[in-house]
Amino acid sequence: MNFLRNHKFKGKTKNIFFLALFCFFLTASLELAAQKKYVIVLDAGHGGKDPGNTGNGYNEKNIALKVAVSVGELLKKEDDIKVVFTRDKDVFIDLWKRGDIANQAKADLFVSIHCDSHTSNAYGAGTFVLGIRGNKKNLEIAKRENAVILLEDNYKQRYEGFDPNSAESMIGLSLLQEENLDKSLTIASFIQSNFTKKLKRLDRKVKQDNFQVLRETIMPSVLIELGFLTNRNEGRYLNSKKGQKALSNSIALAIKKYINQLKLNTISVVDDVVNEKSTTKIEYKIQIASGENKIATKSYNFKGLRNVERVAVGSFFKYYYGNSDAFVKAKKALKLAKKKGYKTAYIVAFKNGERISLKEAQNMP
Repeated sequence: MNFLRNHKFKGKTKNIFFLALFCFFLTASLELAAQKKYVIVLDAGHGGKDPGNTGNGYNEKNIALKVAVSVGELLKKEDDIKVVFTRDKDVFIDLWKRGDIANQAKADLFVSIHCDSHTSNAYGAGTFVLGIRGNKKNLEIAKRENAVILLEDNYKQRYEGFDPNSAESMIGLSLLQEENLDKSLTIASFIQSNFTKKLKRLDRKVKQDNFQVLRETIMPSVLIELGFLTNRNEGRYLNSKKGQKALSNSIALAIKKYINQLKLNTISVVDDVVNEKSTTKIEYKIQIASGENKIATKSYNFKGLRNVERVAVGSFFKYYYGNSDAFVKAKKALKLAKKKGYKTAYIVAFKNGERISLKEAQNMP
């Protein structure tokens, strides 16, 4: 009888100990998430000798700067956010330097702010993430923004092999940038949602293209086109204090929502660590495509590849092929996908359903 009592007592003590340990780690994770300063780099496009587009007599560089500074002032009110500007006055900053500022600051997010132009009376706001599958219209926007390279000193040496007017130079992303694409799409969808739902702006969607300023960064990054200066009414709105205030508020709210999501993800990871009974499941998939179009996952839509999976990310869809639990199998699946014509396909890894880096996946026991 005494043995049973002692056994029950020890069992209760053990349970209390693990409960206390769990609470300790959970509290610590909450405090860690609360103490972390999330670094947001705000990049006002153009500047100095580069005015950007000058539709209807407005200067893109001035509007971008006013909005970027306004967004920064709103974010500085948050205890857990640190704001870094690539420029806070009218000066010319090389594209490579803008990315370097963000990389040196170990930024959690890079936001580049611009105004668009067109020969037609086009209007509306759009948000871009780094990508290689842009259509012809998106490519023209990327070329215009990348053309500033030609104003930089020693641009031929700095961007050796990169022609801002060449479609071929729009190919080739680093693995790290690809792995940041999910987060970039998330913040881009938050921004675009605020523009369209809160401000009732025409939705020009979240799109992918190869902006050099985004290529230079190694963290989630977006480029915002606030609207078209070449449209008389929209140009007037973008140049007004009212318009700039509304746009700044929308961008700041989207960034704060994104940061809150990062906090939740940080906490959930710690919870997984302290739960001794949880099992770790690593999966490898091949990302073969992404875009705005919702395509039926039939093999005839994907060059004969079977069991293609479609996942919604904000207003985008990602298409995966070849789910496997071994990296060796994933490499074989990647080889087949490329043979079928998906030359830019790449391997992605998931831990218990959450996206992780390939390095982390391969280091798992």
